[in-house]
Amino acid sequence: MARKTVAAALALVAGAAVAVTAPPAPAQAAPPGTKDVTAVLFEWNFASVARACTETLGPAGYGYVQVSPPQEHIQGSQWWTSYQPVSYRIAGRLGDRTAFRDMVNTCHGAGVKVVADAVINHMAAGSGTGTGGSSYTKYGYPGLYSAPDMNDCTAQITSYQDRGNVQNCELVGLADLDTGEEYVRGRIAGYLNDLLSLGVDGFRVDAAKHMPAGDLAAIKARLTDPGVYWKQEAIHGAGEAVSPSEYLGNGDVQEFRYARDLKRVFLAENLAHLRNFGEGWGHMESGRSAVFVDNHDTERGGDTLSYKNGSAYTLANVFMLAWPYGSPDVHSGYEWSDKDAGPPAGGNVGACYSDGWKCQHAWREIASMVALRNVARGQGVTNWWDNGGDQIAFGRGDKAYVAINHEAAALTRTFQSSLPAGTYCDVQSGRPVTVGGTGQFTATLAAGTALALHTGAKGCGTTTTPVSGGASFAVHATTVPGENIHVTGDRAALGGWNPAGAPRLDPAGYPVWKLDVNLPAGTTFAYKYLRKDAAGNVTWESGANRTATVPDSGKVTLNDTWRP
Repeated sequence: MARKTVAAALALVAGAAVAVTAPPAPAQAAPPGTKDVTAVLFEWNFASVARACTETLGPAGYGYVQVSPPQEHIQGSQWWTSYQPVSYRIAGRLGDRTAFRDMVNTCHGAGVKVVADAVINHMAAGSGTGTGGSSYTKYGYPGLYSAPDMNDCTAQITSYQDRGNVQNCELVGLADLDTGEEYVRGRIAGYLNDLLSLGVDGFRVDAAKHMPAGDLAAIKARLTDPGVYWKQEAIHGAGEAVSPSEYLGNGDVQEFRYARDLKRVFLAENLAHLRNFGEGWGHMESGRSAVFVDNHDTERGGDTLSYKNGSAYTLANVFMLAWPYGSPDVHSGYEWSDKDAGPPAGGNVGACYSDGWKCQHAWREIASMVALRNVARGQGVTNWWDNGGDQIAFGRGDKAYVAINHEAAALTRTFQSSLPAGTYCDVQSGRPVTVGGTGQFTATLAAGTALALHTGAKGCGTTTTPVSGGASFAVHATTVPGENIHVTGDRAALGGWNPAGAPRLDPAGYPVWKLDVNLPAGTTFAYKYLRKDAAGNVTWESGANRTATVPDSGKVTLNDTWRP
């Protein structure tokens, strides 16, 4: 194929502008089915994703799991190497073709659909050998693409106010594919069709803003399932030439303003302002928006909340899952101080809350809200209450009710819901709550906590989180920088009283540290908390050993306070 002339490139830009004003094609309004929450297991290898589908995602009610890019990419330990394709073979660090197929089949068996992160805007920079053994140079990817398959602009993007610059030049120096060319469209569609043949249920289209919406529509039309779920990354920027709403005709679009606004409200404003959150704030229409509290880019860039924001982050996720706007993504990644650092253990998750894996999708406060969202689907907001500050509560019709206390003092109140009378389980704490005949109930929320009731959780006789059995530890403990709280005891899963093997609790809800541990039903065990500083010095809490027993069904929930 001949390289485009400058005139042809200008025609492409003009054509893109015309395509923008055309009536949008019917869009996928939301992920199909009644379960619209996606767990984004960022940089988890495929074997670990498969285990998560069976052990946590399926039981919790997640509808989807999103996996990181599966294609062959450049070598290197950094996370962003996954976003520099070398070929379209499934041969990245997260697993080969067999592991990918097995993961999809396992997740489907657990009732969880699979979304693949698709990097189709560009190829790798530099030169070398990819993770699957393929040799490459920038603009040369043997058997796939060569220089004529790239856009004419071989300089980096310099102006987001210039549509041609954004969509024809190179994103951070990566070789920019000419998605206006039929050959390129065919190769991209071939890759996506290969993933569909392995059972993939949808795609998150990376860097969508850097490809004309018309080009993406043409690629999607070539798929074996042209109606497959698409979630497009199109980052909103005030005054920019390319608007995320241009892509709504192809499928869902990620609404970045949603996450940015949540950060501002939770850190600097009042939660009371959220009573009309969503379209009333200028966000795109709910039925075609994908939303999140954070993702792998924004948690590192700082324009949204992240796990480092403690209870504000946890409560923002609770709000997102309770609020009827968009289709939510729950980001689940790993701890980082180096923003470039790749996944621990090459993506193998031996256990949550170890080796730096955060496992946000499995946090009790977050996982328990997935079932609430599924139960409340289609129900509007009712019985809104706020104190004018950072204490809010609202219902979802007669199916659910949520209260959030983002203030420094406890909240005790008689709440008015539309729930039918009965005894419910507060899925946040595991404690029973009795709702009277008028829908009222009285409850106390500690600082930085939430309460959540729904008609699918009556009583607390069964587990309200996806852990099949065991103990859910929660201990209130203040620490200084460098200190962590651990638990140990007389079981192997608790380290066998050896501080070196004591599992670390997660500080996401600081000053409350939490951890779920699998233990057999009926197990009586002894345990105790300890703290370790950065040098590895150990301080045990005072007093006698604590004891607890795992029930025959579900798990034991422990709410403790550190004994100095």
